[in-house]
Amino acid sequence: MHKEVILTKEGYDKLVEELSDLVSRRRKEVAQRIKESIEFGDLSENSEYDDAKNEQAFVEGRITEINEILNEAKVVEGGNGRRKTVDIGCRVKLKDLETDEDAEYRIVGSVEADPGDHKISNESPVGQAIMGKKTGQTVEVKVPRGTLQYQIVSIKK
Repeated sequence: MHKEVILTKEGYDKLVEELSDLVSRRRKEVAQRIKESIEFGDLSENSEYDDAKNEQAFVEGRITEINEILNEAKVVEGGNGRRKTVDIGCRVKLKDLETDEDAEYRIVGSVEADPGDHKISNESPVGQAIMGKKTGQTVEVKVPRGTLQYQIVSIKK
């Protein structure tokens, strides 16, 4: 049984672009590296060959992984304007009630999550806590170091 993969339009397009690059460019580059390393002779002691074969395995594995993600993907459109509740694709501004600091995040599916780029998964503790909530509501998030409290300042699509 396959699990549905939730992607924003941006995330879907990014994966399609990566797949295209892997298939059209990287695959050929690795094949060329393998061909060149074979010309060095004895493959049992040929580190260039081993490196190229490892890279080939990575590229082929990533191609397979992206194809599986895209086959199971449900694309969620972003849109513009204000939203009433938090959902995937929204930009949410949260106020940390302990530090009084604001942070803005985009809610995405787990495949796209990148906290360093302010993209949090709907399956993360914060994502789960704010899904379906409205502007002005306060949520509590249980984390290993205790409980965090956030107020939802704004929701944008």
